[in-house]
Amino acid sequence: MSGRLKTQTPRDKDWYPHHRSPQRFVPLQQLEAASRPGEWNSLGAEPLFALEGQLPLPGWNMVEIACERDVTSVVSCLIFESSRRSVTVELPLRVGKVTKRLVYVPWGVKRVTFAPMSAAGTFSLGHFRFVWLTPMFAHNRLLQRLSNMHKHYRDLSLKEIAQSLKQQASKQSRQWQAVALEDYESTFISLSTRRHYQQWIRQIEHRRAPSEHIVALRSHLHSFDCSVLLVCSAGDAMDAEQAEVLQQRLDRSLASLAEQSLSPDQALLLVPPQLNQQWQEWLREWQREIPFLSVVESYATSVAALRVEALSYCEHEWVWFLRPGDRLATNALFHLASIAVDNPKAQMLVADEDSLDEEGIRHSPQFKPEWNADLLLSMPYMGRAVCYRYGFVPRLSADLCGDLCGDFSNGADWLDYVQTLTTTRREGFSPEQLAHVPHIAYHGAPGSELTPESYVATVAQHLREAGHNAEVSPGLLPGTQRVRWPMPDPVPLVSLLVPTRDGVNILRPCVDAILDRTDYTHFELLILDNQSSCPETLAYLKDVAARDSRVKVLLWDAPFNYSSINNFGAANAKGSIIGLINNDIEPIDGQWLSEMVEQVSRPEIGCVGAKLYYPNDTVQHGGVILGLGGLAGHAHRFFQRDEDGYMGRLKVTQNLSAVTAACLLLRKEVFDAVNGLNEADLAVAYNDVDLCIKVREAGYRNLWTPYAALYHHESISRGADDTPEKRARWLSEYAYMRKTWGELLDSDPAYNPNLTLVHEDYSLR
Repeated sequence: MSGRLKTQTPRDKDWYPHHRSPQRFVPLQQLEAASRPGEWNSLGAEPLFALEGQLPLPGWNMVEIACERDVTSVVSCLIFESSRRSVTVELPLRVGKVTKRLVYVPWGVKRVTFAPMSAAGTFSLGHFRFVWLTPMFAHNRLLQRLSNMHKHYRDLSLKEIAQSLKQQASKQSRQWQAVALEDYESTFISLSTRRHYQQWIRQIEHRRAPSEHIVALRSHLHSFDCSVLLVCSAGDAMDAEQAEVLQQRLDRSLASLAEQSLSPDQALLLVPPQLNQQWQEWLREWQREIPFLSVVESYATSVAALRVEALSYCEHEWVWFLRPGDRLATNALFHLASIAVDNPKAQMLVADEDSLDEEGIRHSPQFKPEWNADLLLSMPYMGRAVCYRYGFVPRLSADLCGDLCGDFSNGADWLDYVQTLTTTRREGFSPEQLAHVPHIAYHGAPGSELTPESYVATVAQHLREAGHNAEVSPGLLPGTQRVRWPMPDPVPLVSLLVPTRDGVNILRPCVDAILDRTDYTHFELLILDNQSSCPETLAYLKDVAARDSRVKVLLWDAPFNYSSINNFGAANAKGSIIGLINNDIEPIDGQWLSEMVEQVSRPEIGCVGAKLYYPNDTVQHGGVILGLGGLAGHAHRFFQRDEDGYMGRLKVTQNLSAVTAACLLLRKEVFDAVNGLNEADLAVAYNDVDLCIKVREAGYRNLWTPYAALYHHESISRGADDTPEKRARWLSEYAYMRKTWGELLDSDPAYNPNLTLVHEDYSLR
């Protein structure tokens, strides 16, 4: 490659890979040996080792680290210190995998320190080494990662990436390799929503904020008529101290309206008569500050009744309820106006939001997906930041008037949830009527959390009114629900397709576990034998087919092609439901297939996926997110088994764009309608993602459920893509997917554009 980095290198006779590993890890701070040999306890967020022994050679190195730990989404750091400067390199750690990344080690390094993780917890180091690389090899790996992981270089060839980097470097009067290394390092940055949100606000959100010129230009081009409604519920028992607290909360809310870059057309405040009299002068001051503020006395006592009354005074096309104490972000209405203009069919605008602590510090960002019907049944994911067209609200509120008189009639959270559920139940509702606003537009005040027990009854009533005979029970997390859909009568036959070749030590535990640990018994298990020759495997296939009538062995005598093998199995299946099952899958409990059959039997559902674990009980598959790693990746991979995941999404049923075919069910009629798996272009990789996208494009919702749990010994039967032929095949399949689905791959509606496309941990972009 022309223009390679001109650096000092070792003598010619030394130009071959060098492996160097430290002999000792000397604890410097926040570290202590754990009770088990080889384990350490990190006592804080800044543990630090000094590395002694073999230090890395100067120049390009591949650092390789395997670190098992009990904390997810942590970052390790290497610090190279010389007499002239210090270089810090971040490495997001992955459980169960060796983390690798390029580093450029400067000359004259005298000391190397290592921060193993950025949180308190327990960890162990199983592998740690530096591999010296030739510049040509290092540059190729660097450009390849930019092609796969960096949004600016996606879909470009390595040559085109190098040309782009040189052009940037020329404009900046820098070496292109320095620009490339900066972009490369940016693909490893992982900003946790818990630990790095303030950093993201400073560095990313502020940079993306619209300028005054853009706001002025946009506001002149388009009108966004919006009424912001605040209602205050206060009984006769409210004392002076409580009234003062409420006044302070309203101060914060009204201040946020005064600070809007695009002001609302109307702000309406409903207050009880006694408070209106008490606050006369204070309210007049706010009306001088906010000319569009109207104050109305109301004798209503519940939030529901107050909202209905407030709507009668509404004068504009859009309506947004703002709760006392909550704040709108400075550019909230500007962002909503922009999305409304771009989505003229929208009837609801759902924005991202976060919360405020007692000191007013923002935390807990809720970066939401777009319309997600099954997630909404599982939890009130739309939250507080929902703006409605006025025409949607009156009918909604009229439905609520007669019902909201129980224990929860003053619960604004509960009321928001009922409003979103009821709105999406309207006759003729379609996903086009909901538009997502991918900006933090709403800051929720502390307190006012909903009592979780109320959700189950709310969702059950919603489903009954929608005509569904479903059972609703508490979910795996407080405030979430599990919806059990009725099993068809008669129960459908399920055809489980298990491709295999030899490897009886893998196949036997899979098949035996399915036969022994599956409560749903009306299935056939079709083992698709792809040229097995191992005598022990052949003997097992003969034995298992003889002892269980549900097992059949079908021979596929052709080179390995995952798509062809499964299409062959589907053509020979007798069931109305097809199950794509890897031969390294093991059910954890007996309910897995019942749960998946109930879900896939719903006419609106396409592909159904399960929650898969590695043998070490970390998550292998929490659904597939399009765009991760350039094409698709598994959500929440390597999270601990008991972790909730981002916004609790590891423990709730939801719609996702794709799920892995390691354990995937869909109705045979749907499989046939989209022409099954792509044999010609996707023989091995990404055929399941392609299938799911085709099913979604055909109008079905794909679904992932945490209530079907299995172990997955990922890819151990087929092996890794570690030969030139396998690498070439993978690149061809990758290129096909990018060419065919590129635009969809970069905008997954089940994800959020503020979240990373590099890591699988829902960290910030």
